[in-house]
Formats: sequence, C-alpha cells, structure tokens
Amino acid sequence: MNRDSTVFVIDDDPSVLEATTDLLKSMGMGVVACRSAQEYIACERPQTPSCLVLDVRLPDVNGLDLQCELAGGAHPPIVFISGHGDIPMTVRAMRAGAIDFLSKPFSDDQLVTAVAAALAKHRQTLAQRTEVADLLRRHALLTPREREVFALAVSGLLNKQAAAQLGISEVTLQIHRRQVMRKMAAGSFAELVRMSVQLNAFGCQDVAPVRRGNPQADHSRG
Repeated sequence: MNRDSTVFVIDDDPSVLEATTDLLKSMGMGVVACRSAQEYIACERPQTPSCLVLDVRLPDVNGLDLQCELAGGAHPPIVFISGHGDIPMTVRAMRAGAIDFLSKPFSDDQLVTAVAAALAKHRQTLAQRTEVADLLRRHALLTPREREVFALAVSGLLNKQAAAQLGISEVTLQIHRRQVMRKMAAGSFAELVRMSVQLNAFGCQDVAPVRRGNPQADHSRG
C-alpha cells in the first residue's frame, strides 16, 4: 500500500470515522474523511486509484441511494459498512457492484482486505481506460477508408470479399490494411481484433462493420 491511492471514508459517526481513517493511514493509504455524502460529492476526484468506505446510513442520503446516483459515472468501487445491515440490503449493494458489505463491528483485517481489493479493482479499471484512450487516439488517425477496412477485416471477411464490398481492388485493400496495422500499432491480426473488441466495448461504432450488400451476390450478378 502507498499514498498514490486515496480512500474516501464517509461516515457520520465521529468515532468510527476517526478510527477507520487512522487505521487506513497506518497502512500507508491516503485518506479523505467525509461526514456526509455532500462532503464527498464536493471533494476533488484524484486521478489515482481510489475507493469509498461508505456507511449505509448517512444524515443526508441513504448510502445505497448514493451508490445508485454514482452509478451513472465512473465512480470508484465501494466498500459498504453498516451497523444496521440485513441480507436484502447486502444483496442490493453487491448486485449494484459493491466490493464488500461489512457489518459493524468489523475487524481491521476485514476492512483492510476489502479496501485493498477495491483499490486493486480501480487500479485495473484506470489502466484499461488509459489503454482504451490510447486506442481511440490511434483510431482517430485512420482515414475514413482505413476505418472501413479495419471494420471489415475484423468482421472476418477475406481480403477479396472486403475489397468487393468496398468497390476497390484487392491490392488497394491490402495497402489500406497495412496502414491500419501500422497506425494502430498492431503486431498481429489477432491483436487488431482484440483492439476492435476493446473499442466496441467503449462505444466506438466505427469498428462495427456496416455492410453495403452481399459481395458474393454482386459477383453472381456480374
């Protein structure tokens, strides 16, 4: 653990807030203590791995409702703590993506383990976002024709089929395909396919091919 991570502890009980904050700081984590959901919302978000240790019962909002509000954005993982938890509450929190739901009183080890898991997950998420941002930057360098070639290539069409669909020669298509590989920095076709999957997962529609007809049918009519 080190201070390149931030844990937001949100609890209106001063004794719990202080004890939890002191424990996490002693483990080398950066900690921001908040006494309400509004205090957390007003906080500046770090660009480093982070997570929330969130009490279910807060003076201004229910912790589960806050989880729902945050779900629309790229919020850090949540570890819930509660002295009034029950099974339905736990199930709801976990189904909505919580890392853990700890009942008070919980042990130091339980909290540290849960927070470590939450930070590890957010660290992985941030790494994936960085990778996808780089892929989007490279994809933006492609010409409209190269984007079409990219989409058709990863759809599984042979060069001959893709060329017919685009109305260009196979040689021209191969030239475009080499440019796609170079600009995307793909070391292999398999890597290019993996890139397309990542781009699609983040809503990039240009790697989803839009067919202009049936190339085989076009050949049969010719």
